[in-house]
Amino acid sequence: MKIQIQRSAQQDLINGYRFYEQQANGLGSYFLDTLFSDIDSLMINAGIHQVYFEKYHRLLSKRFPFAVYYRVENQTARVYAILDCRRHPAWTRKKLGKK
Repeated sequence: MKIQIQRSAQQDLINGYRFYEQQANGLGSYFLDTLFSDIDSLMINAGIHQVYFEKYHRLLSKRFPFAVYYRVENQTARVYAILDCRRHPAWTRKKLGKK
């Protein structure tokens, strides 16, 4: 299975990197390494995660309070958003509704 990270999800990763890098030097890089590892797991496990907001599968990160929202389309796992789980669910729904 192929993985495609949409531009909006790339921006989510950049925002997360910046946030964690401000917390401690090097933590932003660890955040990216962890999230990319989680995303890479979709090559094998895409489609097994529970569906949220009617159309997105949600993969929870193993180390950070983030969720990867993706859809499986034509043998490709398309990642649409990587969002902080500490945000209000209405914010998440609104963010995903724009995609």
